[in-house]
Amino acid sequence: MQLFIDTAKVDEIRTAADWGILDGVTTNPTHIAATGRPFEDVLREIFSIVDGPISVETVSLDAEGIVAEGRAIARFHPNAVVKVPVMIEGLKAVKRLSTENIRTNVTLCFSATQAFLAAKAGATYISPFIHRKELAGDDGMVFVRQIRAIYDRYGYKTKILAASIRTVKEVLDCLLAGADVCTMPFDMLQALYKHSMTDAGLAMFLDDWKKVPPAKLFTEAHAGVH
Repeated sequence: MQLFIDTAKVDEIRTAADWGILDGVTTNPTHIAATGRPFEDVLREIFSIVDGPISVETVSLDAEGIVAEGRAIARFHPNAVVKVPVMIEGLKAVKRLSTENIRTNVTLCFSATQAFLAAKAGATYISPFIHRKELAGDDGMVFVRQIRAIYDRYGYKTKILAASIRTVKEVLDCLLAGADVCTMPFDMLQALYKHSMTDAGLAMFLDDWKKVPPAKLFTEAHAGVH
């Protein structure tokens, strides 16, 4: 399963990319607006940091407008993926963009039948919103497993990009449910590394290391770094 970061904050993207586990980025109009910077400037910087799929959302509500914006996004950078809401006009646009070999990410998906329609239209990715489903009283993982079962049974190549992730357990559940990608905020990526038992174990090891005579092996290694 690939890991994407869901943000337009360049400092967060740069930090996560430095960890070596980041595969791509998802953005949306809210993220872009939060930067307070010109749209194109933000995109240029993001594309310069991450060599992977970067989802950039359209804002038109009619198919013609979405297609025009989608083409512009695709021309902006080879790694661009056009993000489109799941609605009739949106999927009409996805169908047209797919015939032009322009990759799409169908977003705001809240039902398996919507995911089915997106796949029929030729979407590259479908973005089911997991945590928002949970907040509505539904089971987000049943949702992912339904989409996985439909795509596998009928041979659809659309990738499941699990979105709206707010807990480490949701990430684990997405892994087990067969999601192809999981996108999440910066703090959630950080949380994947953390466990209280790891912290306690590391503290014990370092305390015990203080009792060891100075290690020439490590001293020379650190000297070579500087």
